[in-house]
Amino acid sequence: MKRGREKRAAPAILINLLKSTPIRSMIKISAVIITYNEEKNIGRCIDSLAGLVDEVVVLDSFSTDGTRRLCEERGARFYQQAFDGHIQQKNSAVTYATYDHILSLDADEYLSPELRKSIEAVKADNTHQAYSMNRLSSLRGRWIYATDWYPDRKIRIWHKQAAGWGGYNPHDKVVVKPGVKVKHLDGNILHVAYDSVDELFRKAYLYASLFAKGNRHKVGSSTFKILYKTFFSFFRNYFMKLGFVYGFDGLAISMSIATYTFAKYAILKDLNSRKD
Repeated sequence: MKRGREKRAAPAILINLLKSTPIRSMIKISAVIITYNEEKNIGRCIDSLAGLVDEVVVLDSFSTDGTRRLCEERGARFYQQAFDGHIQQKNSAVTYATYDHILSLDADEYLSPELRKSIEAVKADNTHQAYSMNRLSSLRGRWIYATDWYPDRKIRIWHKQAAGWGGYNPHDKVVVKPGVKVKHLDGNILHVAYDSVDELFRKAYLYASLFAKGNRHKVGSSTFKILYKTFFSFFRNYFMKLGFVYGFDGLAISMSIATYTFAKYAILKDLNSRKD
């Protein structure tokens, strides 16, 4: 009789174990992208998401090229509104998403095969409210695994209630709420960044100017600060972070980062000293 009771108890133990074990269902993900005249990039970006995400949402700033056609041909939900800053536009784009989990990409980015596999695993077994991944950028068609460019860790998957876009324009970032744990995924976001050195330096100055104007009377600057931050940014990128390994490209990237640093603090010093 005792042996029989043990046999009958086994199913009850199994049932209790199943009840105490949380059952995770496959999550649905909305991919969200903002665009403006991204005809040369957007097709590659959306194609890398095919069969992985449950919808693609594009918020466009009234492109005048073929961006809309390329998006709609690939089944993306396409919306338009005037651009009001990177942070504002990306937060607005999230409001169009159907599902609670967001995957955000820029139009000039796409997923590596390894990162796709990592995201597939997240969909099947979601354990965190936010996920980060490395971004790998290119200059003149060459992937750069050095300088501040790599590993450029970004949070790009999150639950709507756990995080949102913050930082400062144009250097936006996903900011998680207190207590939210972030898991890092294998694989890279592939960022087709700059086709030429001219484009690299033009963007460095543009971003420096935007930073200075957005931080006038909020961030301090001085001649000494300009000097030491500029020098150290070059030294860190070219020597400490192995920019020299990439020859001319590594030198150009290190100099562009130093140029950005010099310009943003120099313009900021000038703006802070004005009385108007």
